[in-house]
Amino acid sequence: MIKSIFLLAFIIVGLFATVGNPKPTDKKATPETVKLYQKLLRLQKKGLMFGHQDDLAYGHSWVYEEGRSDVKDVCGDYPAVYGWELGHLELGDAYSLDSVHFDKIQNWIKLVYERGGVNTISWHLRNPLTGGTAWDVSSKKVVSSILPGGEKHEVYKQYLDKLADFMLGLKTDDGTYIPILFRPFHEHTGSWFWWGKNLCSIEDYKALWRYTVSYLQDEKNIHHLLYSYSTDRFKSINDYLDRYPGDDIIDVVAFDLYDRGRKFLPTLKNCSEKVSQYAKEKNKIAAISEAGGPIDKNTKWWTEVLETIRPYELSYILVWRNPHSTAGHGSFGPYKGNPSEKNFIKFYNDSHTIFQKEISPKSK
Repeated sequence: MIKSIFLLAFIIVGLFATVGNPKPTDKKATPETVKLYQKLLRLQKKGLMFGHQDDLAYGHSWVYEEGRSDVKDVCGDYPAVYGWELGHLELGDAYSLDSVHFDKIQNWIKLVYERGGVNTISWHLRNPLTGGTAWDVSSKKVVSSILPGGEKHEVYKQYLDKLADFMLGLKTDDGTYIPILFRPFHEHTGSWFWWGKNLCSIEDYKALWRYTVSYLQDEKNIHHLLYSYSTDRFKSINDYLDRYPGDDIIDVVAFDLYDRGRKFLPTLKNCSEKVSQYAKEKNKIAAISEAGGPIDKNTKWWTEVLETIRPYELSYILVWRNPHSTAGHGSFGPYKGNPSEKNFIKFYNDSHTIFQKEISPKSK
């Protein structure tokens, strides 16, 4: 309770100090998008929001149960940040590559916004050159083929048109557009997606970003997105910025990092330090946009992560999804009966972590 009161007071004070605060890169950003941007900048000085992918859609052994959340089952509270995936939207399908219906995602995004939560969207879009999945890395010509003048440029524009239709459908009952953190072309410092570093040139990757943002803003009149740049692990800030498309179009500087062994915590520390410092210098939001670890085996994973990143100003950490059935990975978020459950409750009760009730005390 005390933790919530202090945080609410912090937010209220911040509401009267927005004059002169940094603005999103989109000069036509909606008032709600500007407010979200400034809110996130304030909150990352206060603590770390917790996020979970597909949190309201399904969880460990359940699907589409209204009001349910694995996180809430464990700690009695919802995440502050909710991740959603739009892969297969570009095909005109009714549901995503994770089998979540797009109309339901729109409804949950609206619910989260009404609660005061934050929505972030990723997009594992299909390979427009080969027709394969986002993981089809059989050609090094995909990115160049979809840029203006490329053989698949019109196909990519059709993808963007479907994306735009979805984004323009994210409105409240009174027609207000819901601000979104949009995170395309992520983990490009690896080469497991068709936009990865060994699959396209630096110039083409940057051009893809800039064309996409320009098309959505200038052609589709979409101004309720904050754009997130998200790498995989890296060693130096130069590595991180190697394919950075520019401070003029990026609002959130982030990275993805999964626990793959004993070097995880030192790597997490290094990446958090570098990104948070860059964000501070540029007045941008910093985040760990995807994470996950062996919570079935390491029962102290949550607090180990928290102590590692506590010194750095990071807006949020989002852990990946909890598959409701057998998949290529297990659950990355907490759930009842998980060996790390008690440790997650300790993580939740820490004064540095921020969940739904703290940013919207009236939420249920």
